Amino acid sequence: MENSPSSSRTDRKTAERNRRNQMKALYSQLNSLVPHQNSREPVLSLPDQLNEAASYIKRLQTNLEKMKEKKDSLMGVERTNYASMASCNGTATGLRPPQIEVREMGSTLEVVLITGLDSQFMFNETIRVLHEEGAEIINASFSVVEDTVFHTIHSKVEDSAPQ
Repeated sequence: MENSPSSSRTDRKTAERNRRNQMKALYSQLNSLVPHQNSREPVLSLPDQLNEAASYIKRLQTNLEKMKEKKDSLMGVERTNYASMASCNGTATGLRPPQIEVREMGSTLEVVLITGLDSQFMFNETIRVLHEEGAEIINASFSVVEDTVFHTIHSKVEDSAPQ
């Protein structure tokens, strides 16, 4: 086959046109993902659309960080003050990731929650979830060993299967 300069130029033009069309479609898709204040505002230029998308992504990242901080605060993870209160052997008191074990025994559940001294929220949240799932709390107890709290919750679960 002959490779004429005109067919090579045509191939390059076609490839460039396809690239531009693909970029235009991608810009359009990106622009459609960015919420717009007013649908009556004039169509933005491509650089303005890209700036708006970049600003939107930065706002989302900032909001995500704020939400993570709020979640950590609510979950009791933010414990910088506790870290400064070290016991005499050099370990921080109460800093322990929670552990949960659930054992099903027929129509009863035994939930064992192991936390640090500062995680009362986890116990309350566990009780709330059990109630939401329709479990009736029969017994709940706890014991403290050094800086660890062992919560034991016994609950009865109604059989929801149709008979």
